[in-house]
Amino acid sequence: MAARSYGACFLCQRAAAVKIMFRCVSAAAQPQPGSDFLKGEPHRKHPGVTNLKTVRLPEELQLAAQSIIHTIGAQVPQLAVRTHKLTNILWSRKRAVEDLTLRQKAVSMEKELWEKAMQKTGDFDEQVLEDRIRKKVLSDLRRTTYRWTPLKYDEELGVVYMAARLAGGYAAVRRALNEIKKRDPSFAPQSLLDFGSGLGTVAWASHSCWGDSLKEMVCVDSSAPMNILAERLLKGNDERAEPHFKQVYFRQFLPVSPKVQFDLVVAAFTLSELPSVNEREEAVTTLWRKTSSYLVLVENGTKEGHQMLMEARDSLLKKQEKVLHDPRPASVFAPCPHEMMCPKLAQEPITPCNFQQRYQPLPLPGRHECQTEKFGFLILSRTEPAETGLGGVDWGRLIAPVLRRTRHIHCHVCRSNGQLQHLVVTARKHSRDMYRCARNSDWGDQLPVVEDVTEEAAHSDSER
Repeated sequence: MAARSYGACFLCQRAAAVKIMFRCVSAAAQPQPGSDFLKGEPHRKHPGVTNLKTVRLPEELQLAAQSIIHTIGAQVPQLAVRTHKLTNILWSRKRAVEDLTLRQKAVSMEKELWEKAMQKTGDFDEQVLEDRIRKKVLSDLRRTTYRWTPLKYDEELGVVYMAARLAGGYAAVRRALNEIKKRDPSFAPQSLLDFGSGLGTVAWASHSCWGDSLKEMVCVDSSAPMNILAERLLKGNDERAEPHFKQVYFRQFLPVSPKVQFDLVVAAFTLSELPSVNEREEAVTTLWRKTSSYLVLVENGTKEGHQMLMEARDSLLKKQEKVLHDPRPASVFAPCPHEMMCPKLAQEPITPCNFQQRYQPLPLPGRHECQTEKFGFLILSRTEPAETGLGGVDWGRLIAPVLRRTRHIHCHVCRSNGQLQHLVVTARKHSRDMYRCARNSDWGDQLPVVEDVTEEAAHSDSER
């Protein structure tokens, strides 16, 4: 009896195993929804992967920076302390408060103080009270208003800035440019304009991407000492040496003619150095006029940085120029998969849309391990917007770290419909291809979003 029972149990198990195998073979035989989006690439290199591994400075740039720090930096007192302090100042930098906003705040505070004073009984001298309220308002405004001041770089502060920001700034720009290099492999820029060029990191990053095609690189920075320092980096800290790559021109002012255009225009960590929204808008409009293909803006990955990028985005997408020198309109290339209002700005509390890139810092005392640069970026294009879906697949942007769990993955995605979505991706619900792509994607990549195929199947069965 026991033997028969054991045999029956074994047969049942074998039948169940065959049934499962048959289901798997049938599922594999069926075409995977949206599998054509892979374009023949393996899942770990699917078309939406634009993240870079740990970024390192070009060897020539790193050696030049170390040489300058050794010669000039030795004369800078407390270089390590000042480097840390400048890093904190730059990260916490905010936009200057607009005059209109300041006046409105003052009027509101004054009104509130008058109302409180009127509630009190007794005789009072109106003129004395008015003077007291005015002093109180001015005192509170000074105490609570962010004091924006321009940063003026001399040779010494330039070296401090180099020690603090050269590697991190290069990593952020290199990651942003990789978005174009990966998604538009046919793009081979011949000319570059870098506005607010600083140490010339944009020229180095662009040369790393398109060194063979770039024939002219114009670096514009209002600080003459920074231009001199950037040129020294280019020559390996040897004035008699030839620059590492040629056709780099340093200027203190933008080219005047609006008809002069460049294939690639970049402004990295520059908008935060402009004192008002009007000046930022004017600068962005001028840079867009000088763009023939791509305009790239990079800022700190803070709320302020995100707000400035969204200001620039809205300005170029919504406002019409009085004189059009190039009739091709602006379209968002990255990172937004849509041209609607940023959904993060509609949430409370507001969180910035930012990304991160690991990099190897300059080998200075106390800094040897890899660090992470958190940044925001915006790329606008003169060409028509890229197709949002291939093979019926919608491409969303991963806006948070991907959480990989057993047989499911948590993905936070900004979709082409202008909405944020938390997806729990499984092979059964969303197709094996999407599941494997999600497992090989990370924060900042694009993810091919295949809608829940189980729900679609149920919906089609109900229609029948």
